[in-house]
Amino acid sequence: MVSGCGSRRPVAARQPPPAQPTETPPATGEAGKRSTNVPEISASRPPAAPAAKRNKAAAPPAPSGYTEEGNASWYGVPFHGRRASNGEIYDMYKLTAAHRTLPFETMVRVTNLNNDKSTVVRITDRGPFVDNRIIDLSFAAAREVESVGPGVVPVRVEVVSPGVDPTSGFFTVQVGAFRERTNAERLRDRLSATYSPIFIQLYDSPDGVLYRVRVGKISGEDSAHQFSDQLRAREGFTPFITRLDEGTAAGGTR
Repeated sequence: MVSGCGSRRPVAARQPPPAQPTETPPATGEAGKRSTNVPEISASRPPAAPAAKRNKAAAPPAPSGYTEEGNASWYGVPFHGRRASNGEIYDMYKLTAAHRTLPFETMVRVTNLNNDKSTVVRITDRGPFVDNRIIDLSFAAAREVESVGPGVVPVRVEVVSPGVDPTSGFFTVQVGAFRERTNAERLRDRLSATYSPIFIQLYDSPDGVLYRVRVGKISGEDSAHQFSDQLRAREGFTPFITRLDEGTAAGGTR
């Protein structure tokens, strides 16, 4: 594949931080898990969890290398207590985040470009599958950078883990997600004459099972961006590039 990369620019407007809730805002409630072609659903709101501890992580200097800018959302209830993509239980009171392509355990500094407040988080989850967002913060991390009230803010993401090459490895492109498996199979069958491999990945979301249609096993993130651009132009999709994590079967659940 020819090397290519999508634009990564912050687009969120500046907003003053209002009062801080402990539940995911309705407008961003599915940000960490929402997928293409799935309508937004209001999440149930159980009682608020106890006050979060402010465990600030040390902020080592960012090495020259991987930096991106874009929008950050955050997620809490109803994902709190559920299994994250790396297999551990998601705790909204820990400094973690979801990212579509960075390797698990990568440490990144996230800076709110509206106020220059920053925090360091560990990548434990995949998401957000929402256009124009690049990272989904835990509640604790969002509180550190004062983005809980606004919900979505422009940020800079800098990898601070030494020796990490975020662009290497295998990637795939998500082109749709459906509540009915037959719809996912219909899309897979239509695309299979032109693209390979194509697989359906089941995701058990808090609001029910989703069937995600993903195309390709692509070496290198730059080539994945090029392939994603082709799918956007030829098929009219709003695609999402995501890492194929080691040990995750192509057609299985994560």
